[in-house]
Amino acid sequence: MTDSVKKWYVVRAIGGQENKVKTYIENEIARLGMSDYVDRVLVPSEKVIQVRNGKKLNKERVYFPGYVMIEANLSGELPHIIKSITGVIGFLGEVKGGDPVPMRKSEINRMLGKVDELSVQNDNVAIPYVVGETVKVIDGPFNGFDGTIEKINEEKRKLEVMVKIFGRKTPLELSYMQVEKIS
Repeated sequence: MTDSVKKWYVVRAIGGQENKVKTYIENEIARLGMSDYVDRVLVPSEKVIQVRNGKKLNKERVYFPGYVMIEANLSGELPHIIKSITGVIGFLGEVKGGDPVPMRKSEINRMLGKVDELSVQNDNVAIPYVVGETVKVIDGPFNGFDGTIEKINEEKRKLEVMVKIFGRKTPLELSYMQVEKIS
């Protein structure tokens, strides 16, 4: 069954226990010898520096609280095994009594892109945009708006995009991942 297609699913977990649930799933899968069915269990998180009592602390903040991503071939008893694990509420998008719904390819790429972007922040990648270029905002509160690139900040990997909102031009600071080129 190892040659079958594995898809990404979202497991709903009790908030604040995502890493515990990830460990429980991995341990249970290994214990039952079902590692062939599950490729990866992932809790997307980012490193955050918090200042407490004048000291800097490195913390990991979960990107999607209450959710654990799993790449697996959910066949047979596997969905029931995962659902019965402590801290698991169920699968996202699942119809009562139905099968878990896999994520769309675009969602996976955006999620993995976000995770990859966080884990490899210091990569020197060529800037895919130029000043004066028109782009479409694809993420955040201004999703769907078109704007013109005014400035490019290479160090922060951010763009200053001028967007027309209610007839007035407004500058927005957006990451490369939040915009796409208009072809």
